[in-house]
Amino acid sequence: MKILLIGYGAMNKRVARLATERDNEIVGVVVKDPSKQYSYPAFNSISKAPEADVAIDFSNPELLLPLLEEDFKLPLVIATTGDKEKIIEQLKVKSANMPVFFSANMSYGVHILKEIIQYAVPLLEDFDIEMIEKHHNKKVDAPSGTLVQLYDAIKEKRAQSVPIYDRHESSSKRDAAEIGISSQRGGTIVGEHQVLFAGHDETIEITHRAQSKDIFANGAINVAEVLVNKENGYYTYNNLNEERN
Repeated sequence: MKILLIGYGAMNKRVARLATERDNEIVGVVVKDPSKQYSYPAFNSISKAPEADVAIDFSNPELLLPLLEEDFKLPLVIATTGDKEKIIEQLKVKSANMPVFFSANMSYGVHILKEIIQYAVPLLEDFDIEMIEKHHNKKVDAPSGTLVQLYDAIKEKRAQSVPIYDRHESSSKRDAAEIGISSQRGGTIVGEHQVLFAGHDETIEITHRAQSKDIFANGAINVAEVLVNKENGYYTYNNLNEERN
């Protein structure tokens, strides 16, 4: 594939390395300031970039959202977190003319974690739920986009859900509808996401631990390989491999 990178931070540098190792070609990077020195030709617009088979995005809403307003037709693999609703709204508009894929986490294992959690929630309706995420000390947003995605999955199966982010400010006992959400930051932790189901005299913990950021980069490349052959439409891990009539 000929790949255009949107953003050229730590994640897309990994994508570039791994994609090249897999005999793909990086044709350019789209960044805010293309006058800086990059390993590949740099552009501030998708429409000005070279022809590509697919674009892979690991950037930020400030860069991505204006780009989505441009006129172009190019399969998109989007992994930016933050301003999720705005990004999805624009991607669904774009999906009329191109295949687009969105996930807050490009790990297929995290997708399976979400599926397991959605299966478990109705079976454990009397259990309290607490969610914990851990990341390295350079991560800015909290809670992580992945934990928000997992909370949304729980909310689909347990309608009476209330997220509680600052339990230390609480002055009353825990309500059954509460979903506790905790963020921890330190060291070089790649990413851990845990959902705790706490019942009477028993607990169940479901955890995903990322051991390398390569899983996210390879996940995006794997998605791109499938997406370039898909019909126009909006895709997630839930429907990427489904056949359309």
